[in-house]
Amino acid sequence: MKGTVTISIGDYEKLTKTHKEALKMKDDMMMTMKELQVFLSFLSTRSNLELYIEEYNKQAKSSRILLSGGRAVIEKI
Repeated sequence: MKGTVTISIGDYEKLTKTHKEALKMKDDMMMTMKELQVFLSFLSTRSNLELYIEEYNKQAKSSRILLSGGRAVIEKI
């Protein structure tokens, strides 16, 4: 769909600021996810987490944890 929209400069500045903040939050979330994957991988080599992860995956609505070869991966459902 193509078209045009007229907004004030102030609203445009708020929109661009909000977009930049959203991109930063996305980057921060990705970094946190990677850190959690490393932590879960570490824990999985020291204790049996499979039962806990299986239960988490049953209850989770937006992500699941996969363990493969001592490495944890968090993926979006």
